[in-house]
Amino acid sequence: MLADGGGIGTEASGLRADLHEVGAFRFRLLDFIRDELPKWRDHPDRKAESAENKLTHQLCNYLCSASRHSTKWNSLQFRTEVPDEKAANRSIDLVPFPSDAVIWIDGIRHSIYDPILPIECKRLPTPKGADRDEREYLFSKFKTTGGVQRFKAGHHGAAYTVGAIIGYVQSGNPVDWFATINGWASELAAHGVEGWSKTDTLSFDNHDPTGRLASLDSRHRRISNLEDIDLKHLWIEM
Repeated sequence: MLADGGGIGTEASGLRADLHEVGAFRFRLLDFIRDELPKWRDHPDRKAESAENKLTHQLCNYLCSASRHSTKWNSLQFRTEVPDEKAANRSIDLVPFPSDAVIWIDGIRHSIYDPILPIECKRLPTPKGADRDEREYLFSKFKTTGGVQRFKAGHHGAAYTVGAIIGYVQSGNPVDWFATINGWASELAAHGVEGWSKTDTLSFDNHDPTGRLASLDSRHRRISNLEDIDLKHLWIEM
């Protein structure tokens, strides 16, 4: 049984080995995904797609391959459209799982059946439609399909205090979207929309103009006495 330490390590390839991870494991995993996003986008065999589900399916396949060839993350697999643990009638766009090992994270056992982290995927801008809200990355007035909205309401990731949203930027750039989305969040708070406050804005973590990639952070209060959730936002210009 491995001692607490950083990274999964080379022994992760051993079937059913027990791996112990503490602290910021999920954030390190999100750093891995962030670093792989430009490689996925620019992969010579990737077919050009625009639909969210097709992009996420491509990304899932790529991350499975990238993790398998990584000495640090080779005990992970990725799946799409995974039923949420607390809201079984809802599915999560992208989820990492252990692949051939039991991984202990902050004292909780994760087998090949246990999600490690819920990840939503959204297009920027939101596709036009009669029942589509342009603010859908954040919030929808028509139904609970907003990316951040789902996490705040506990419809996604109620069992977790860390989640992520991958934004496929198909028009504009991260700097402009940062201003737009924070403007929407401020308006929701100012107009007294239930559950929204000025603390629901995003903050920049890193912007890579060369890789056309950005990472941002936000922290949100949730309903039903759920703990606050930290969200990492990974935006890739397509």
